[in-house]
Amino acid sequence: MNTNRILRKKEVLHLTGISAATMYRLISKGQFPASRKLTGEAGRAVGWGLNEIQNWIQSRGISNAQ
Repeated sequence: MNTNRILRKKEVLHLTGISAATMYRLISKGQFPASRKLTGEAGRAVGWGLNEIQNWIQSRGISNAQ
C-alpha cells in the first residue's frame, strides 16, 4: 500500500471513527492534522496524508482504525 496517498474526508472519518464536527474542532485546536489543498482539483477539494492520519490514530489509541 502506498502510505503517502491522500485521503478524502469520508475516508478520514471512517478510519478515525470521529464525526466531521469533532474533526474540525480538533483541527482548530491543533489536535488533528490539518487538511491540504489538492492541486488540480476543481473547487475547494482538500485531503489528508495517510501517514499523518495513521500516526494520529496510533497516538490516540483508536481501536476501530483499519
